[in-house]
Amino acid sequence: MNKFIQFLEKYFVPFAGKIGSQRHLVAIRDGFVAIMPLIILGSFATLINGLPFEGYQNFMVKIFGEGWTDLGGNIWKGSFAILSLLVSIGISYNLAKSYKVDGLSAALVTFGALIIMTPVTATEGGLDFGWMGAQGLFVSLIVSLISTEIFRWLIQKNFTIKMPNGVPTAVARSFAALLPATVVFVVFALIFLLFTHAGTSLHTIIFETIQNPLTGLSNTLPSAIIFSLLIHLLWFFGLHGTNILGPIMETIYLPSIEKNIEAFKSGVDVFSDQLATITKPFFDVYVHLGGAGATLALIVAIFLVAKSAQYTSIGRVTAPAGLFNINEPVLFGVPIVLNPILVIPFVLVPIVLTCTSYFAISMGLVPKTVALVPWSMPPIISGYLVSGGHWQGIALQIFNFMVAVALYIPFVKVQDDAALKAQKAQAQ
Repeated sequence: MNKFIQFLEKYFVPFAGKIGSQRHLVAIRDGFVAIMPLIILGSFATLINGLPFEGYQNFMVKIFGEGWTDLGGNIWKGSFAILSLLVSIGISYNLAKSYKVDGLSAALVTFGALIIMTPVTATEGGLDFGWMGAQGLFVSLIVSLISTEIFRWLIQKNFTIKMPNGVPTAVARSFAALLPATVVFVVFALIFLLFTHAGTSLHTIIFETIQNPLTGLSNTLPSAIIFSLLIHLLWFFGLHGTNILGPIMETIYLPSIEKNIEAFKSGVDVFSDQLATITKPFFDVYVHLGGAGATLALIVAIFLVAKSAQYTSIGRVTAPAGLFNINEPVLFGVPIVLNPILVIPFVLVPIVLTCTSYFAISMGLVPKTVALVPWSMPPIISGYLVSGGHWQGIALQIFNFMVAVALYIPFVKVQDDAALKAQKAQAQ
């Protein structure tokens, strides 16, 4: 074990640390974080529209009329339906700010560049909504990064129009962005023309060659296990594994939940094989119970078997935050970080829960995930909502939680016994 940890410390941790601080990946992560409230809002709107209770549906029709779902549909249109547009603004803004360049101007230019690159519908000539949602996510990332890099490079090279002193700041800033914006627009307009003359689009090429295969791969158990393993190995060394791998996971798993929500909205059964099994809520709700490592189960294991003053006090202090999936107090208070004993269940438990959840859902015992709930939503409530209002989602959470507690107990006992010996020695 010591040699393995030394190997990871020497080769894995420095590499992961560089990835976690790389400005482009940080901008992608923060871009997704910025739009998360809108995504959650759109998810809840769809969930409210599609709750599978006949009495509820009849009541809503009676009160608001046959078109009562239009309200939720319009909310979805302003969130999930334009996911790639929203993400482009967030990414561009954060990347430009990292260069200390005007973030608002960069985001507006990127938004325009992405509109330029978006194909139009064949019949009506309007922008194709199909590419504005999760299906256009990869193109959104590419355009956001390239557009912002061109924009900030030109700004930093002073390729701008200088306004005289006394001109309002907002006016001077808009004129400073004029020449860089012109270059960005011309570049992407030429690129779009090249693809148009070739009879295709960047969206089509990226979706067919990269995004679609990756999305299909993401719905496999091995890929989910790999993500669970990497996230928790990073956390063991004190690195925020969820944030470091966040840009990759958001890009791969958000399209899956978006498709599930859209299918659920159109009336597809939550147990249907048409829906993806592994999505972002799959990890948030069924695997990370109490946060990374399912540490809410660790807290309960402490309550069940710990007798030392050290661990009983840690359990009492960390329990309230753990209910809302905030587990930094546990990770650094127990601690789990750099703890060679507790790292075993900390890494093992999520892998086991990934497997139990995958098989329960793929076998049709539990509904597919059809809502994106806030990561801080307490268990039971989140299981009910994410499964479209079915009790099986709650049952899977309870089962996973019991498994996690059972796996943590032996290791907590070992740690607690050591703490008790130290406590008695100190008292003597």
